[in-house]
Amino acid sequence: MKLRRLIHVFIAGTLLLAGSTVYAGDALRVGVEGAYPPFSWKESDGTLKGFDIDFAHEVCKRLGRECVLVEQEWDGMIPALLAKKFDTIIASMSITEERKKKIDFTIKYYNTPAKLVAKKDPGFEGTAAGLNGKRLGVQRATTHQCSAEKLYPGAELVLYGTQEEVWQDLASGRLDAQLSDSLQAYEGFLALEAGKGFDFLGGAIDDVECQGVGAGFAVRKEDSALRDSLSKIILDIRADGTYKNMNDKYFAVDIYGAD
Repeated sequence: MKLRRLIHVFIAGTLLLAGSTVYAGDALRVGVEGAYPPFSWKESDGTLKGFDIDFAHEVCKRLGRECVLVEQEWDGMIPALLAKKFDTIIASMSITEERKKKIDFTIKYYNTPAKLVAKKDPGFEGTAAGLNGKRLGVQRATTHQCSAEKLYPGAELVLYGTQEEVWQDLASGRLDAQLSDSLQAYEGFLALEAGKGFDFLGGAIDDVECQGVGAGFAVRKEDSALRDSLSKIILDIRADGTYKNMNDKYFAVDIYGAD
């Protein structure tokens, strides 16, 4: 009986080790947007670039897994994760209590505030009263849609599939203002030729209920082991200087936010 038990233990241990080895070498399928510069965008040859993309590749390298980037339109991100189209989302997704009802998150990997953008000296203030009756553009199914509906109920809310479409309509005059991440607004519009004549309207939007506590990697609730591994990697990347190198490649300030 003892010999048989030892054989069973040996076989079980061998299978466990084999399973771990297979898992370590498996591809990590990462949901990305590819339409949110400087965090993610697509080059003319189809190559994906950006801070989120670099982060995804670094995470895969440290996990010892092939990185498979799966492009997904923003408003379908969470349904696609739940449908197991990919294993995690690395796409500047804010950690909010509403989203945590459906999915889970790692610790944050950056945290920047939201701000309004409009033409310089637009003739109205970035307040609920100032935006009453004005066309306010936001990307659909984002924390910014949540804040816009909550803070500017009198505005005519115009929803878009991508942030790039928001910038196009703001620049062409089809919008009076827009609400988005402040860093993306500066790097992806205000600092560019298209953004000349525009500026931030008012200060940072303090709305934790909608905006959350920073951006994290999203996973399915049952994937707690992956969540914890990814959280540890974020801390390691931050601690060993890799984060600063990736950060400084795209931004002039540390986007991590307060520890």
